[in-house]
This record gives sequence, C-alpha cells and structure tokens, in this order.
Amino acid sequence: MGPEFQHLLLVYTAYVIAAGSPGPSNMRIMGVAMDQGRRAALVLAAGVVSGSIFWGAMAATGISAIPTRYAEGLIILKIFGGLYLLYLAFRAAKAALTAGEKPVETAGTNTPETTSSLYRRGLLMHLTNPKSILAWIALVALGLGPGASSYTVAAILFGCAVLSVTIFCGYAIVFSTAPMVRFYRRARCWIEGTLAIFFGAAGIRLLLSRT
Repeated sequence: MGPEFQHLLLVYTAYVIAAGSPGPSNMRIMGVAMDQGRRAALVLAAGVVSGSIFWGAMAATGISAIPTRYAEGLIILKIFGGLYLLYLAFRAAKAALTAGEKPVETAGTNTPETTSSLYRRGLLMHLTNPKSILAWIALVALGLGPGASSYTVAAILFGCAVLSVTIFCGYAIVFSTAPMVRFYRRARCWIEGTLAIFFGAAGIRLLLSRT
C-alpha cells in the first residue's frame, strides 16, 4: 500500500465522516424527502452535491484559501450563511405551526417546489457554509503531501464526488420510503419543529462565532 493510496484512504474516510454526520444539508434533505418525496429530495441533494464539488475544485486549485487569508471574506460568508440558516429555521417553524391545520392524510401534499428552486436551495445551503470550505481545505491539505501528482488531485475530487452523491442521495432515498413518509405524516409538527430549532441554533452559532 503506497503513501498516495494511504493519503487517499484517509481523505475518503474523513469525507465520509464529515458529509455523513448530521448537518444542515442532511437534515433538510431528510425533511424534504419525507414531506415532498424522493424526486424533490434528490433534486435538493443534487444542489448540495454541486456545492460540495465546487468547493472541492476551489480547494484543489488553492482559490478557496482566500477566505482564510482575508478575514473580511470569511466574515461576509458567515453572515450570509447564518442568515440563510435562520431563513430555513423560519420556514420549518412555519411548517410546524401550520401542520395541525391540515388532516394527517394530506400532510406532505403541499404545493411542491419547482425543480430549480429545490436545486438552488441545496446549492446555496452548501455554498454559504464556511465549514464546507474549511473542511475541503483540510481534506485537500491532508491528501496532498509533498510532491503530490495531478493524479492524486483528480482521485481526491472524483472519489469525494462519488461519495458525495452516495451519501446525500442515500439520505434522499432512505427517508423517502413509505415507512418514513408515514412517520413524517404522523409527526410532522415535531419534525419540522426540531428542524426549526436545529437551523435556528446553527444560524445563531454561525453568526456569533469568532473563528
């Protein structure tokens, strides 16, 4: 097992842990999957995947290191990201408060969002998250040792892209199954309320963070 392969394995493992652990993107994919179905969740996941690949490409070319060198850029990104999370919290809270106004049988049959709207939401969620940028910088630095070849860079991007599709689309597929949808319909108020608290806390924490 050569050093380059070991580096790649380490990067892939770190990416699976980072992308697969609960976060704003995963939580929103889960909510959309249970509320609007598999197709809508997959479109949202596609936006998240696109954002992840974008930051990966930027990190590989060194461009995404700019926000870490210029504090103003990172602060602006944090503000946008925090406000966007608070917006998601507002949407989830509104859904929770109106859940009881509809019969249980019709939960999840709201007017669906357009494909472009869902894709943009997923993309923005990832592009405005400073942790995504910093995580990719760390991953690339972890995988690119001294004298790393262009093959290693391509392998990191391609491998993490495949893992990204697998993880985020996996969330969309698993949480859009019939048992999950039935569960959502019974507990929609509590699920959306939990999402509202999660997004609100994450948004406030991001806005108040110093690093």
